[in-house]
Amino acid sequence: MFKSLTLVTLLSISFSSITLADTFTLSSKDIAEGEFMAKAQEFNGFGCSGGDLSPQLAWSGAPEGTKSFAITAYDPDAPTGSGWWHWQIVNIPHTVNEIAAGAGSAKKGSAPEGSVQIANDFGYRGFGGACPPEGHGIHHYRFTVHALSVEKLELPQEASGALTGYMINANTIATSTIESLYKRDK
Repeated sequence: MFKSLTLVTLLSISFSSITLADTFTLSSKDIAEGEFMAKAQEFNGFGCSGGDLSPQLAWSGAPEGTKSFAITAYDPDAPTGSGWWHWQIVNIPHTVNEIAAGAGSAKKGSAPEGSVQIANDFGYRGFGGACPPEGHGIHHYRFTVHALSVEKLELPQEASGALTGYMINANTIATSTIESLYKRDK
C-alpha cells in the first residue's frame, strides 16, 4: 500500500511540474484580471476622452507547435447584439513574446514587424480603447493572446472582426486571457 501511494504521489508531482512548466500565461503592467482599467486605456472619441493606449502585454509558455500569435480585445457587454471588437492583431511572429504599451496605435506603426492589425468596430486598424455607454454599468474587456498553428492567417484586406475571429479560433492551439473592467457613470 505504501509503495502504491508513494508511486501515485511521485507521478502526481511529476505531472504537476510538467503541467505548470507548459502553462501558457499572459501578463501586463497596465491591466489586471478583474480590475478596472486606467483612463489611459479609454477611447478618445464617441464622448470618451481617454488616452486610447493599448496595454503592455507579455506572454510565456507557448505550446510546442506555435508558429505565430494573435491578440484580441473584445467587449461582450457592448449593446450591439454581437459585442465589440476593440483590437485584433494577427501574424505576430512566434519569436515575439511581448508588446509595448501603445503598440496598437494605428498612427505610430509600433506593432511587431510582419503583424497585421484588423479594423476594429470603431472603423480603423489598431487598438480602440474602452468606451461603454454612460450609465450602462460595468463592461468586461477580454484581452487574449492566441498561440496559432500557422505562421500567417490568410485574410482579405478588409476582413471583418467575425471572419478574423473565426480564422483565429480555427487555428488556435492555446489561449490566455486577462479580463479587465471599465464603466462610465452619468
